[in-house]
Amino acid sequence: MTDYLLTLRFDGRNFCGYQIQNTPNGEKRTVGGVLKKALISVFGSVEKLSGCSRTDSGVHATAYRVSFSADKTLPDDTVIRALNANLPDDVAVFECRTVSPDFHARYSVASKKYEYRIYTSPVRDPFKNGLFLHYPQKIDAEMLNASCRDFCGTHDFSSFMASGSKIKDTVRTVYDASFYSPCENEYVFSVTANGFLYNMVRIMVGTLLEIQSGKLPVGCIPSIIEKKDRSFAGFTAPPDGLYLFEVRYDKY
Repeated sequence: MTDYLLTLRFDGRNFCGYQIQNTPNGEKRTVGGVLKKALISVFGSVEKLSGCSRTDSGVHATAYRVSFSADKTLPDDTVIRALNANLPDDVAVFECRTVSPDFHARYSVASKKYEYRIYTSPVRDPFKNGLFLHYPQKIDAEMLNASCRDFCGTHDFSSFMASGSKIKDTVRTVYDASFYSPCENEYVFSVTANGFLYNMVRIMVGTLLEIQSGKLPVGCIPSIIEKKDRSFAGFTAPPDGLYLFEVRYDKY
């Protein structure tokens, strides 16, 4: 068996996340589902197929990682060309490499980086629909960037986890968090951590926007973290502007 690691980019607007989902009415359209079909077309069969993260419906990725094993050993460039010939237009393989048998796309992760993209033009832009959150109000990036620093460190992020989530270990380490404007009317929240809880980034964004709007006080994030109660954090921002931006495997 040969073990492979793929890097994908996908537009999540028409996907129900990454994880393959079967329903009584058939299989939902997922990134994992269309990728598995392409892999079978190229390799015949695959084993140990695993994505690096369970992305929600509508979430995008610029560097999503997938590992799998196959009986065939093919050159990296051949794998990329063959898979892209069998994939739909909204997902593409950008990189392929062979890895050691003990590698796992999810469990070998050292850190993940997400970006959440917002645009603030008074008028909505049809070309940004589903790719940015439209927030037609002024944003004080300097103030929010200062608030971002309160996320950094090792904390119990229960307050920033979706209600009803079954995750028991809610401690995560945030290495870096920032809020900045790359160009006029566009803003980015960037956060890197050793792992994320369900909806964690989207709740972080909703909390920052409620600080911006005055619904929550400046400097409230340490108190929200300490309470370990979802009801004290802000709203859950929609998936539109969320991108899995980078996944690092430092050991490998």
